[in-house]
Amino acid sequence: MPSITVDAILFDMDGTLIDSTPGVLRAWDAFGRAYGFDGAAAAHDTHGRRLADTLAEWCKLGNDQEKLEAEIVHFENEVIQGGPVVLPGVLDLLEQINAGSSPSAYGWTIITSGMYIPSPLHLLSSSSPDLAIPTKVFTPKALAICNVPIPAAGYVTSNDIKNGKPHPDPFLAGAKQCGVDPTRCAYLVPFIDRILGRLVVEDAPSGLKAGRAAGAQTLAVCTSHTREKIEASGANPDFIVKDLTRVLAKWVDGKLVVDIDEATSDQPCSTNGIC
Repeated sequence: MPSITVDAILFDMDGTLIDSTPGVLRAWDAFGRAYGFDGAAAAHDTHGRRLADTLAEWCKLGNDQEKLEAEIVHFENEVIQGGPVVLPGVLDLLEQINAGSSPSAYGWTIITSGMYIPSPLHLLSSSSPDLAIPTKVFTPKALAICNVPIPAAGYVTSNDIKNGKPHPDPFLAGAKQCGVDPTRCAYLVPFIDRILGRLVVEDAPSGLKAGRAAGAQTLAVCTSHTREKIEASGANPDFIVKDLTRVLAKWVDGKLVVDIDEATSDQPCSTNGIC
């Protein structure tokens, strides 16, 4: 079972840590009916991309910033109503990382395409008053529903960067958030891309490409795509695992040692590293 040593792990959120597929499909279906396009096609086309970019494209809202911001809140509320759930292995892995983290070595953060909305009341519909708070809207709400802890380092949303995936900006910002060199991180997404010293975990081709462009090692998680599809995607992840039950982490001398089980059997690794 291969092991790598990194300063931090950069996690994609949706499809890697949590699954909000029912809510996303529900939201795109509603927006497709409202704006006259195929919601299922939009859901397929936009996976892994920034919501602001995809809504502007599919709903033709690129020239109406106020309307776009209102629709982002509307869309994300639809996703929350769909009931996101935590994915296998996530809570155990994050517990392992948090057990040895410190203000000088946070160990992980989340890179998400979710938006930060200052939430002026005029942007919010009366049906979603609970979102009328001056915080990042979707990310903390979704994580709380799934009992996933907020990273001590904070997290990166699409408002924190100029260019979304597959541009490397999201992962460069994530490394900065953790206070580490981008080349010493790992990024985890439903596809996983590995950077020397940094691990990126991702489930989407755009995220894998962004992680690689940022100089990280990549790990692909087969939560959104089959192993065969990942291998044929051209994303070329360093590792491919079924889910995060196949990934273990421990702190050694201030660094994260990550064990990765790429076996195709259904038997996950135990916490002592035996598979």
